[in-house]
Amino acid sequence: MADSVRLALANAIKDARPPKPVFRDDASRQRYQRWLAQMSDRLKRKIPDDLSRTEFLEAAWYESSRAGLDPGLVLGLIQVESAYRKYAVSMVGARGYMQVMPFWAKVIGDNDRSKLFHMQTNLRYGCSILRMYIDMEKGNLYLALGRYNGSRGRPKYPNAVLGAWKKWEFHE
Repeated sequence: MADSVRLALANAIKDARPPKPVFRDDASRQRYQRWLAQMSDRLKRKIPDDLSRTEFLEAAWYESSRAGLDPGLVLGLIQVESAYRKYAVSMVGARGYMQVMPFWAKVIGDNDRSKLFHMQTNLRYGCSILRMYIDMEKGNLYLALGRYNGSRGRPKYPNAVLGAWKKWEFHE
C-alpha cells in the first residue's frame, strides 16, 4: 500500500470524537430523524434494545456520511458481513460489525486489535476502507465490494451486499 494511502486512511480513523451530526438546515435534520425512525423499526429484531439500536444507527449514519457512503449501503454490508453482531469473528479473523481484518489496526491504527469490537471504531475503519476501495476502483461499487471482502471478480459477495442494500433503502 502506498504511503499516501496509508496516511490518508490513518487520518480518516484518527478522530475518535463521538458522532455528532451537523445539519445544514431544518429540512436535513427532519429527514435524518425520519431515516432514524424508519431504520430503527427495521432493525428492531436484530438489536432489540432501543438505546443500543439508536446509538448504533446514529454511529452508522455518521460514519457512512463522513466517508461519503449511503447509510443503506453500509447497513446492507453489515447485514451480510456480521448480521449485526458486534462481536462477530469470521473464520479468517475479521472482526466486528463490518468484519474488519485485524491487520488494518497495525497498518492504519495504533495496533490495538481489540478496538475493532468498539462500535464506532469498527464502523469508522470499515467505512474508510470501503471508501478507499471505491476510489481505487474509480467508483465501481461491484469491484470495490469484492476488494472489501477479498473476493474481487467473484459475484456472490457483491450481489449479496447490493441485494441487502435494497432492503435498507430509505423511503420518504
